[in-house]
Amino acid sequence: MNSAVQLVVARYKEDVSWLADMPYPALVYDKSGAPRPSAQHALPNVGRETHTYLHHILAHYPDFAEYTVFLQARPFEHLAEKSGPKELAEQIAAAVGRGAQFKGFAYYTLKCDGLGRPHDMRAPESKGKWAGYGKDIPVAAVYEQLFAGAAPEKFHVKAPAGLFLVSRERILLRPRGLYETAMRQVLADPHDANNTGHAFERLWYLIFNGYAALNKPASPSAGPAKG
Repeated sequence: MNSAVQLVVARYKEDVSWLADMPYPALVYDKSGAPRPSAQHALPNVGRETHTYLHHILAHYPDFAEYTVFLQARPFEHLAEKSGPKELAEQIAAAVGRGAQFKGFAYYTLKCDGLGRPHDMRAPESKGKWAGYGKDIPVAAVYEQLFAGAAPEKFHVKAPAGLFLVSRERILLRPRGLYETAMRQVLADPHDANNTGHAFERLWYLIFNGYAALNKPASPSAGPAKG
């Protein structure tokens, strides 16, 4: 991998023509079932963008760009008002320029408990939007499968909406086994009926926070996760 920055884009049917205005190479993973000829990789439509990101990590581990930018295919509604490709590119360049190891790009952050509360999974306007509508988000349960020790009571979510930059160093700080465990969790809830994918949106910062003590002790592999 020669590029200092690579974009990894999780697409369903969104228009990704904006990528032509980005000064960085992009790898688009398409889950539409009928990918455009320009889509580099087709994936099954499971596990939300979490599945896409984990697939990329497992497929490329340990060979990553110096910085990987993980993006949903329609990111701008989560960025500062009137943001477009130019503004996103400027944020990426600024983060790289100051040597940031992790940077969330949403204009907001969240705080929640181990069940993802407060959340809008029961909001009337959200009914039918998600398979897990009406349920809590298993943030603490997912955390405890990934990391050593008990989950904290509160979580500060620094990369909501799954839009973030992370350095190669921070990806590799976690053993491949953690990403395999994460993929098994996602594949066990392929349609996100239990909100596993939503939980990862609240955990990316902790996965990539650089705190090695969170890694579980090494154990015999349970076999590679498929993705």
